[in-house]
Amino acid sequence: MKVAFYGHVRQYNNIKKEIDANIKQVIQSGQYVLGPMLKQLEGEFAAYNGTKYAVGVGNGTDAIWLSLMALGIGPGDECITNANTFFATAEAIWIAGATVVLVDCDPKTKCIDPAKIEAAITPKTKAIVPVHLYGQCADMKAIRKIADKHKLLVVEDNAQAIGAAGKGFKIGELSDATATSFIIQKNLGTFGDGGALVTNNPQVDKMVRKLRNHGSDARNVHSYGFNSRLDDIHAGVISAKLKHIDKWNDARRKWAARYTAGLKGAKNIILPYEAPGYRHVFHLYAIEVKDAAKRDVLVKFLNDAGVDAKTHYSIAIHKQAGYPWGKKARIVGSLANAEANAATCVSLPMFPELTDAEVDYVVAKVLEWDKAQK
Repeated sequence: MKVAFYGHVRQYNNIKKEIDANIKQVIQSGQYVLGPMLKQLEGEFAAYNGTKYAVGVGNGTDAIWLSLMALGIGPGDECITNANTFFATAEAIWIAGATVVLVDCDPKTKCIDPAKIEAAITPKTKAIVPVHLYGQCADMKAIRKIADKHKLLVVEDNAQAIGAAGKGFKIGELSDATATSFIIQKNLGTFGDGGALVTNNPQVDKMVRKLRNHGSDARNVHSYGFNSRLDDIHAGVISAKLKHIDKWNDARRKWAARYTAGLKGAKNIILPYEAPGYRHVFHLYAIEVKDAAKRDVLVKFLNDAGVDAKTHYSIAIHKQAGYPWGKKARIVGSLANAEANAATCVSLPMFPELTDAEVDYVVAKVLEWDKAQK
């Protein structure tokens, strides 16, 4: 049996009529950039997130970067984030001109460890950028408390956890802006690149709308800005999919539970952790191999068996060739948990359209490998 990592085509075929109808509507409207479909999606996405505003931009990296710029963060400022995330989180901070300050992650959730943040704060610190990794929320209540104590801004990187929630809070509720990605791999993905940010701050909304469109808020009038607009065809795809996201996330949770039940007896791996009272939406089902030397062996074993397992963020940010970009970086304390996560993680196939047989086959192959270990 072959088990793919992504289910993009299956998903499209399941709601083909809805997606095709939206694309046709955009094409026939003749308005493909900053048109009515984008405006419709922005309203729908703000409502889904429970925020006053949503702004579609070119991609998730731009969503973070433009949020930071709209909040006045730039050269001379510092932003605290965690080292075990996609490079774009740090990259966006650098593009804004600020310094990246890396702290360690929580060993269980893999999200930023709130207990490590205060030691990293200096007079130059302007923001905390928590990442909701793998589909699980960071501890936003603790992060917001620290931010309020030190008068800091908070920009959430929610590229991986649309539809997730914490214990007593929603993503976007406790921050100044929340950025997300619509690239095809995400739980809510278009057929290419795309992104958005949500906020309750009218000034952030107004500024990002200018920044994304060459600094323009009126025809032929321009100030400082860029070109980062979510095209209306992509907006149409996302609008069609948004109606299904909670159902799809429920399916991801179902498959995660099936993986966990099947793999709980394995001796050589650590299973994903879901914080009590949280809603994890499993963008990735990431296990960890206890012996880092055997991580790539497991990946090859699964790939050879037809299972498209992968590694994600297997090189922590501070170990990347691009670090530090412009020497604007600082590490505070040990990053042992982040480094361990990077060295041991394996992502198993995870998408809503999986089948019982596919999940059971993956489980069987992981257990076969596990049993063969000495």
